[in-house]
Amino acid sequence: MLLVVVSPLLLMTAVLIKLTSPGPVFYIRERVGLDQHPFMMWKFRTMKINAEQRETALVEMKKEDSPFFKVKDDPRVTCVGGFLRKYSIDELPQLINVLKGDMSLVGPRPIHDFELQKFSEWKQLRRFSMKPGLTCIWQVSGRSKTSDADRMRYDLEYINNWSLLLDVKLLFKTIPVVLKGDGAV
Repeated sequence: MLLVVVSPLLLMTAVLIKLTSPGPVFYIRERVGLDQHPFMMWKFRTMKINAEQRETALVEMKKEDSPFFKVKDDPRVTCVGGFLRKYSIDELPQLINVLKGDMSLVGPRPIHDFELQKFSEWKQLRRFSMKPGLTCIWQVSGRSKTSDADRMRYDLEYINNWSLLLDVKLLFKTIPVVLKGDGAV
């Protein structure tokens, strides 16, 4: 139902991406989900078409100890992509993943397979005991401003305290965070 409600925004975003940047509208890449099974995750493309080839040049810009690859002020992001990321519009196609059963609305965020190799402790691997989600505790607690240690702690807190009520609270907390655009990279 949510896909139908946001379909005008999805269509408008797809047209905007096509008009402002050569390449595909969607970024579809493998992520690691429940029980460490891979799945193809959908997003709107927010980077230039040669972004993956330029990733190795940006390694020094990211945190050394981080298992997550996030770069502040990433030069590969398109002008429209920055806006899409700030307001999490780029994440809306993940509703397709929710519909397919690969993801949930709430849960630990999905990760790349290369990030999985950097998870060394058994407690970190517990994040794969649930489906990954569109939103989570750290998304409403600072988004990309949160440290990697806090992200892990929040993911484990979510898993340990999961309830339907917690999911509903996190969904409602996500709305103002996304509308404000705070903490996005």
